[in-house]
Amino acid sequence: MTHFSATKFVMAAAALLCCGAGAHAADRGEEGELARLVDETIRPLMREHGVPGMAIAVTVRGKKYIFNYGLASRESGQKVTDETMFEIGSVSKTFTAMLASYAEARGDLALSDPAGKYLPALAGTRFDDISLLNLGTYTAGGLPLQFPDSVTDQESMIDYYRDWRPTYAAGTHRLYSNPSIGLFGYLAAKSMGEPFADLMEKSIFPAFGLTSTFIAVPQDRADDYAYGYSKAGKPIRVTRGVLDSEAYGVKTTAADLIRFVEANIDGTGLDEPIRRAIAATHTGYFKVGAMTQGLGWEMYPYPTTKLDDLLAGNSSRMALEPHKVSKLVPPAAPQENLWINKTGSTNGFGAYAAFVPAERIGIVMLANRNYPIPARVKAAYQILSTLESGPGSADAR
Repeated sequence: MTHFSATKFVMAAAALLCCGAGAHAADRGEEGELARLVDETIRPLMREHGVPGMAIAVTVRGKKYIFNYGLASRESGQKVTDETMFEIGSVSKTFTAMLASYAEARGDLALSDPAGKYLPALAGTRFDDISLLNLGTYTAGGLPLQFPDSVTDQESMIDYYRDWRPTYAAGTHRLYSNPSIGLFGYLAAKSMGEPFADLMEKSIFPAFGLTSTFIAVPQDRADDYAYGYSKAGKPIRVTRGVLDSEAYGVKTTAADLIRFVEANIDGTGLDEPIRRAIAATHTGYFKVGAMTQGLGWEMYPYPTTKLDDLLAGNSSRMALEPHKVSKLVPPAAPQENLWINKTGSTNGFGAYAAFVPAERIGIVMLANRNYPIPARVKAAYQILSTLESGPGSADAR
């Protein structure tokens, strides 16, 4: 693997941005080295998986750089720009976790509270023994990946939860689940007395200075909303569903998402409740193999992070099968020596975000095609590994 020092990267990226386009540097000196690093990682990935357009954002010790590739819409020929918004799928769960953690920081809820406390319709059900923390970490006892087709509105959603029977005792097994973290976000909003989407767009997104991040893209930004593409190559956008906003509903730009990542790396300057909420999402609650489950984010030890561990932790098996967990007692306090990440997909989009607080580096990768997750993880690992300093660089692992 080719390596460049962080200093060279910063110099090259600065020169590259002066030219105006992230992926089109002239082949000269350090600037050319950076162009080759990005191009040699991203262009083959796009060709292999038929990805029409991508936006890559990298943060390096407080400085961020954006690289745009391809088309936001094949039909119109519109190019991906800094203003292009992508669906980020389950990366949205990190924002849902932030809202719940913010609610706790304000005193509106406690993660140890039973779910039924905030939705009386669940009182007297199995949710009396399931905490908000269980919902937020997919350890409620076996809630499935998706709702059944019979759940189409709030009434049928509540009926589903009331009738649901866990397979496992709460806190013993992890099964990745939209109905689990979706309910987590829904109940967090209930505790704050406002609709989930309103809280996100009026409180959480502005708290991080995100100006191009939405649950519902406003009409005056509609032209910036990319089209995703199905496996058959047809233009597609996310289908509305029950608790979709809470589980996979965020649309954003690479510039906004890397700003959110930067705040997760260093929240200096943010309001105290938000800083406490960030720390809460980085707290480790359950361990599955090499991965530690936080709220929204998933974490791996650094600098010993291995690509194989990242691939296993972000695999289809991890998403689709139940896994026995080890509960961390007490929970693991937030640390800087972690690789923290989250993947996300909708039918037409694929996203990945990862960062290492100790190195103050991070990356977001947004694409308007749901290409394989292992390809995303490998590409991000290759790029971030070039930015590491000191022991533990990729060649040493």
